[in-house]
Amino acid sequence: MEEPSHLKQALIEATAGAVAGGVSRTVTSPLDVIKIRFQVQLEPTSSWALLHRNMHGPSKYTGMLQATKDIFREEGLPGFWRGNVPALLMVMPYTSIQFVVLQKLKTFLAGSSRKEDHAKLNHYISYLSGSLAGCMATLGSYPFDLVRTILASQGEPKVYPTMRSAFADTIRTRGIRGIYSGLSPTLVEIVPYAGLQFGTYDMFKRWTLAWNQNRSSEGSSMHAELSSFEYFLCGFAAGTCAKLVCHPLDVVKKRFQIEGLQRHPKYGARVEHQAYKNMFDAFIRILEAEGWAGLYKGIVPSTIKAAPAGAVTFVAYEIAHDWLESVWT
Repeated sequence: MEEPSHLKQALIEATAGAVAGGVSRTVTSPLDVIKIRFQVQLEPTSSWALLHRNMHGPSKYTGMLQATKDIFREEGLPGFWRGNVPALLMVMPYTSIQFVVLQKLKTFLAGSSRKEDHAKLNHYISYLSGSLAGCMATLGSYPFDLVRTILASQGEPKVYPTMRSAFADTIRTRGIRGIYSGLSPTLVEIVPYAGLQFGTYDMFKRWTLAWNQNRSSEGSSMHAELSSFEYFLCGFAAGTCAKLVCHPLDVVKKRFQIEGLQRHPKYGARVEHQAYKNMFDAFIRILEAEGWAGLYKGIVPSTIKAAPAGAVTFVAYEIAHDWLESVWT
């Protein structure tokens, strides 16, 4: 097949990335909402932690099943997709930019846009390309990430009924810089996260392809492409590895994003405006007040979400990319 032009290739990658991001975000939104509720809760998130710290008042959320029941009872099924619109507005351009930058870097380094040529690149290049792509995508879509977090964490009664009201009030109370609150830990997080996600995904793909070729008596011609299920498994493993390493930075980011957010007292203490001087100060304060467990609040729903999210993203991207390439070329 003839290689598509640079512009056409960029459009294919951007469209496939947007489709992948939109599908993945919508499918995993309930787990994301639960994760955010844990991350922004200052009180312990387990009954054991409450007893250990001699706290008698119950926390709002103490377990994933209990949180799921409470959100459903108080907010109904739509509560699990709260903030999904700004999440889509964030993740669709994010994944578009990410995949375009990633593929452009690989194309430049490999001297070709073909997948088989990209597969020959050193895996360290995949880690570096993923990190750079993640940084570029974060800068372009961050305000929507902040608004999504605010809407997903506010609970009932709502403080902000719409995305527009949350955005306007953030600018009014925190200024233009306010819509980039938490950007520093986000960028620090995205470098290892995106690097690990894309690097390990490419590594698992190479391993799986080599395994297929070793099993095949016909050689490489019979198993030149991976199946959708194999793409799913590679993405699943890549998403899990990346999330387990980078979760504490995600917790710090969420605390910056909801500084000063007014919530009903039933959700516990709130993060006061300018509660943290900087990212390092936030780490220290969370450790002092909440212990190491504080940096891993929401790790269960986060990991459960990250694995299928990574899997769905990569599968949707590969399918959309291959289909668009076959149609447009």
